[in-house]
Amino acid sequence: MKTQYSIGLMSGTSLDGVDLVYTKISFDTQYNFKIIHSETIPYPKYWEEELKKAFYYSKGKLNDLDESYGIYLAELINTFIIKNNIKTIDFIASHGHTIHHKPEEGYTLQIGNGQVIASKTGIKTICDFRSQDVALGGQGAPLVPIGDQLLFQEYEYCLNLGGFANISFANEQQERIAFDICPTNIVLNHYTNKLGLAYDDKGKIAQSGTVNTALLEELNKLPFYKDDKPKSLGFEYVEAVIIPLIDSYSLTIKDVLATYVKHIVMQIDAKLKQNGTVLVTGGGAFNTFLITALQAISKNKIHIPNKRIIDYKEALIFAFLGFLRNENQVNCLKTVTGATKDHSSGIVFYQSRPKRLKKS
Repeated sequence: MKTQYSIGLMSGTSLDGVDLVYTKISFDTQYNFKIIHSETIPYPKYWEEELKKAFYYSKGKLNDLDESYGIYLAELINTFIIKNNIKTIDFIASHGHTIHHKPEEGYTLQIGNGQVIASKTGIKTICDFRSQDVALGGQGAPLVPIGDQLLFQEYEYCLNLGGFANISFANEQQERIAFDICPTNIVLNHYTNKLGLAYDDKGKIAQSGTVNTALLEELNKLPFYKDDKPKSLGFEYVEAVIIPLIDSYSLTIKDVLATYVKHIVMQIDAKLKQNGTVLVTGGGAFNTFLITALQAISKNKIHIPNKRIIDYKEALIFAFLGFLRNENQVNCLKTVTGATKDHSSGIVFYQSRPKRLKKS
């Protein structure tokens, strides 16, 4: 049996913090996992603001931010290791934080310099899981479906409600497919922030609002939802399309939230073709109003797992992507991303850069 111990890191577009997990992943006849320690470190105001503004930074400033954010992540990891008295770590797998995602232009950027993390922690670090896929003509996202397929195979659908809603499932040919459905918490939080709140707790504000049918109809008619090929979303789309459309209606925040929640559940339900069990994870799983609205219109069984899986499934799966990369096994599926082939993605960094051989 092959067993590896690792730390997985995930920072999502909703900017609620950095998720860290210490995991044991093993393979005999199938893959098994155990989350041994887990923690979410909320972003201090400085990093929350920096990561919001980074979308507009120059290339030079982004390079500096990539390094300083790598130092910040390394400090979090070192503290996590000491706090939990962790002794055995085969590698660190870090998603980084997405600043730009333009796969149609052959470009994606996740900051959090892997060499800096490896040097500051003294532990092999695997990161930048998306760039190779984009270079192979893929979307570079979603990356989680390989983990859905191999770690959570008892569910017909795996639905994640983070900054964006994304889904993964096996099609009729038993090929894993996945895609982003629609912007989710990144939009809900944008409007809740205007009330001085980090998020809409349990969806209570949205529940008090009224759905604006005209706005709902316009949202549901957006061209993105008619496109069935592998696709993914980034902040660029939210800023260019979603926010301006919503803001063209002079609605109260509660009515915006009510309308947008209705939009989310309608778009999700449209993708749930077969009757089965839907595993729901991500911060949106705690939005009681949203989940209840989805259950009301879906023919599928909506399953909310334990809090640790809800909170840390993505960080766990990035640890799993690192496990597969460490073994040079496929961790990125062409049926999911649209790349030209399945491949093993992720750049591996060691404690110190390999020395160059001198020319004789």
